[in-house]
Amino acid sequence: MLKDQDRIFTNVYGLHDWGLKGAMQRGQWDGTKAILEKGRDWIIEQMKASGLRGRGGAGFPTGLKWSFMPKEVGERPHYLVVNADESEPGTCKDREILRHDPHHLVEGCLIAGFAMRAHTAFIYVRGEFIRERERLQAAIDQAYEAKLIGKNNKNGWDFDIIVHHGAGAYICGEETALLESLEGKKGQPRLKPPFPANVGLYGCPSTVNNVESIAVAPTILRRGASWFSGLGKPNNTGTKLFAISGHVERPCVVEEEMGIPFRELVERHCGGIRGGWDNLKAIIPGGSSVPLLPASECDELDMDFDTLRGKQSGLGTAAVIVMDKSTDVIKAIARIAYFYKHESCGQCTPCREGTGWMWRVMERMARGEAQKSEIDTLFNVTKQVEGHTICALGDAAAWPIQGLIRHFRPEIEQRIDEFTRNAKPAEAPLAAAE
Repeated sequence: MLKDQDRIFTNVYGLHDWGLKGAMQRGQWDGTKAILEKGRDWIIEQMKASGLRGRGGAGFPTGLKWSFMPKEVGERPHYLVVNADESEPGTCKDREILRHDPHHLVEGCLIAGFAMRAHTAFIYVRGEFIRERERLQAAIDQAYEAKLIGKNNKNGWDFDIIVHHGAGAYICGEETALLESLEGKKGQPRLKPPFPANVGLYGCPSTVNNVESIAVAPTILRRGASWFSGLGKPNNTGTKLFAISGHVERPCVVEEEMGIPFRELVERHCGGIRGGWDNLKAIIPGGSSVPLLPASECDELDMDFDTLRGKQSGLGTAAVIVMDKSTDVIKAIARIAYFYKHESCGQCTPCREGTGWMWRVMERMARGEAQKSEIDTLFNVTKQVEGHTICALGDAAAWPIQGLIRHFRPEIEQRIDEFTRNAKPAEAPLAAAE
């Protein structure tokens, strides 16, 4: 269990002052100038040594990502882009940072911008986050007023932060689609290479990071990489915001150590599974795009990137969706399939055609109106979509269905058998009746 002194987000529940005064009392903006004076290389080496992996879902090492930016600024300026387009179903951690601890993010932007030689950061906020955007903008205004950011600020690195409001498209959470949207174009993913570190926003070197990844950076640099890497497990270090929803007694967002056992997470912070542990049916451990896991795999389950990958699932954004035995798991996955069909940008044929086809088959399977042979056909189609699209939306549409078939195939077959049994027999021809 994470000790209170090791928590980074000390106001995640909004019990204290979110503003600059309250943030400074909790240790933010403390010695920021001294951190910058240690230089770009020191900051990046510390971030690498901390073992921080991107908190947006992919888990790519953050320090390594920062190091991809060109060391010298040429004719093109450098940009930091923060992905606050939190649209993954089940995920609600970044909004708590924006609402209750926004100065973590503002200070993190300054430090990350300095390390990348960027004088401007764009924060792309999800369209539906109205109050969160207002709170973030207020925190940025406070930082400008206190000369912590802006031109000729106290920290010695000229830095501007611009908040951009999205229009509610899930696809804009993909980093290159986000860049397209920021430029005023249709939010569609770009082909890579070139990668954003070479050709990003407005054709300039750019790095796109998740809110949580940037927000934890100042505390890591203040307390030391060895402190952060000492928490969690090897290759899965530090603290993590977990968002637990669904059939638990008390849904919540909580900061815990990486690698905390799932059972400890829900029993300590959520009051346990609704109806008791034996009533658990399945969990989606990292937001709707990762494959679900049945209750039988949850007894000894550690919540970290590598353990969950070994279980053919993923930590993703650590948005844990808990399903008890009252859940119609086939219908639940069909609903997720509809979401990905609806949010596909339509650029890639496998995704454009495949998501709709998979959803229609899932709807029939939820009712039992299918043949058992179609289960294998559906699984094969998910494999044709997975890995064959420009961005990961195709994978996100395929994986939940793969998880369902992998773990709940008998339930699908039983649904088909029940439907076949209950279907009215065809009326006998009149001649036969005579």
